[in-house]
Amino acid sequence: MAIKTHTTAVVIIPPIDLWRPIQAIRQEHDRHIRRWMPHLTLIYPFRPRQEFAALAQRFAVLCQAIQPFGIDLAEVRLFRQRRESYTFWLAPEPKEPLVRLQAMLASMVPNCDDVTRHRDAFTPHLTVGQVRGEAQMSRLQQALQADWRPLSFTMCEVSLIWRGNPPDDVFRVSQTVRLGTPQ
Repeated sequence: MAIKTHTTAVVIIPPIDLWRPIQAIRQEHDRHIRRWMPHLTLIYPFRPRQEFAALAQRFAVLCQAIQPFGIDLAEVRLFRQRRESYTFWLAPEPKEPLVRLQAMLASMVPNCDDVTRHRDAFTPHLTVGQVRGEAQMSRLQQALQADWRPLSFTMCEVSLIWRGNPPDDVFRVSQTVRLGTPQ
């Protein structure tokens, strides 16, 4: 079976000009802000970085058939974890094209299926923070939703990202695969 690693992923990265309000929330509430840029995970863990060039070519063939599409980040939602732990996230809408894209890409690396093993299968999301305790969760969810101003962008590429080992463990983009156009 092919190797997979937690030092690589396939993600969608919103345009950098939309990061400020996302990062403002993450700065206060996301313990992973230093390691991860704002992103929607498609595949994680993924294959070793040495395989990126070949996989990007294979992904490009699939992505040529998908036209860029709009994504709205309008609602703050949460996942309930163990022992009164919660993860807050921005819900991308519409989610259906993201679910289809994820399934297409994952079909090329079938053992990299961790994001589909959850109770509700693959749920597209952009994590903005974590909190413990039901009372804190309720207050934070209300506050985040009340203050959140929807963001929209055109999803036109997926990114293959990697990180080194500590202390060089910040994810960075290695390759991008554009939608709807030959590479």
